[in-house]
Amino acid sequence: MRAAVDEVAPDEHLIRSARAGDMTAFALLVQRHQASLRATAIAVLGYTDDADDAVQDALLIAMQRLPDLRDVNGFGPWAKAIVRNNCRAQLRARRAVPVPDPEPLLPPDPGPRPEDRLERAVHRDWVREAMAGLSAPVREVMLLRYFSGVSSYREIGQICGILPETVGSRLRDGRRVLAKRLQETADQVRTDVRADTAASVWHRESTQILGAMTDGTFGRVLDDWYHPDASIVVMGFLHGRRTLLLDMLDLTFSADVKVRLHNTVASKDVLLWEADFLNPPSDPEHCPPTMAALFTLDQGRVSRMGITYGTHHPADRTADR
Repeated sequence: MRAAVDEVAPDEHLIRSARAGDMTAFALLVQRHQASLRATAIAVLGYTDDADDAVQDALLIAMQRLPDLRDVNGFGPWAKAIVRNNCRAQLRARRAVPVPDPEPLLPPDPGPRPEDRLERAVHRDWVREAMAGLSAPVREVMLLRYFSGVSSYREIGQICGILPETVGSRLRDGRRVLAKRLQETADQVRTDVRADTAASVWHRESTQILGAMTDGTFGRVLDDWYHPDASIVVMGFLHGRRTLLLDMLDLTFSADVKVRLHNTVASKDVLLWEADFLNPPSDPEHCPPTMAALFTLDQGRVSRMGITYGTHHPADRTADR
């Protein structure tokens, strides 16, 4: 069990504790700066729910990117810059999106260091633990938004089969629950968050399932892993039942296309795959560059599968598991 955090400790001490995985320290940091962050959002968006959403979204981004903050005494200006960028994005596109951190306070990016990976993993574990209490529809959009490359409202809507406006409302619900959970964290001494071993298990099993797709035994996987009435949604449209997958796989692999899984994210009864299509030189445009598949599970079997395709490879998809 962690030692109690000093509520009057300077930002520098709270940031160092939060980087070590103490979410009580981060919660106290949020309490200290929340009023000024909200004032920043109100100055741009006015007294609207969007202002609170921009702050909550920015705090989740800040929590995940805390290891990147060079100046440990500069949390306030750094977080305000994220809030402002979120607000401007809302004004441009009527939605808040994750944005790059403000350049003046960040060092040149040499790639994540091992200690940075560990710190980010600790923060992600806390978010995963808090997300476990959300309903499945809300957890799906939160998982996509903060743990995958499928993060725009349009992409999330396609893979979940819902309107972008519904994505926004579910994200608001999820952020408010996490904000409340973070507030509760500030008032208690937390035990260490255990690593999410389920994620590594799902990654291994997902790799095996993809292997079955290429060696011709996916029909057996289909019977074992999918409910008989499982639905398949492609790019936001309901396309049919599970047998549709056999036709899709045949079209893909008969053309000698390979699939490379590069990320899996699991949260309770929701599983996400992100993968690349490797087209043969003879047919380089056969499949889009990337795909993401969102599985909704019921008692360990797929009840719904949503699929979306990407038109380009992300510049940096480094996934910390």
